[in-house]
Amino acid sequence: MDMKKRIHLELRNRTPSDVKELVLDNCRSNEGKIEGLTDEFEELEFLSTINVGLTTVAHLPKLKKLKKLELSDNRISGGLEVLADKCPNLTHLNLSGNKIKDLSTIEPLKELGSLKSLDLFNCEVTNLNEYRDNVFKLLPQLTYLDGYDKEDKEAPDSDAEVDDEDEEGKYKWRSLIYLNFSPLSI
Repeated sequence: MDMKKRIHLELRNRTPSDVKELVLDNCRSNEGKIEGLTDEFEELEFLSTINVGLTTVAHLPKLKKLKKLELSDNRISGGLEVLADKCPNLTHLNLSGNKIKDLSTIEPLKELGSLKSLDLFNCEVTNLNEYRDNVFKLLPQLTYLDGYDKEDKEAPDSDAEVDDEDEEGKYKWRSLIYLNFSPLSI
C-alpha cells in the first residue's frame, strides 16, 4: 500500500496532532521518504515502519514526543545522527534486520540520553568480537541491548498482556491460547 494512503487511513478522521501511535508496517516508502508523515504529528509517541524499504532516517520529521521507533527489516546503514535532533526523547529503538555493520554507525545514538533499549538483531554488527560489551560501553545510557541487560537478564516484556476487568466483572482476554482445542470446543 502507498504510504500516504496508509497514513490517511490510520488518521480515521483525526488530525495528525491527535495521533499517539502510527503503524505503517509493510508499506512502500518512496525514495526513503515516509510520505505523509510531517511534524504535525507532534503528539506521536510510537512509530512503526517495519519493512518499508527505508535506507535512511534523514527524512523523518521532528517528532519531539516520540518514545518508541520501530525500524526493523529495512536497509538502513547509517545516518543515525539525525535522531538526536528529530526524536530527542526516544527510549526504545529497534534497528533489527538493517545493514548496520560496525559500532561507528551506532555511535551517534549516545546523544539520545533517554535511550534505554536498542535492538540490533540480524545486523552484521552483532558478529563483532565483544559486541555486547562494546555497545554498552559506547552507549552507557542503555539498559537493554537485544532484549537483555548487561548481566544477560531478559528485559520484561513491555507488550505483556494484562487482563482487564470489564464493567460486568467478567474478564476480557486479549489473547487466547488454543492447546489442542478447536475453537468450537471452547
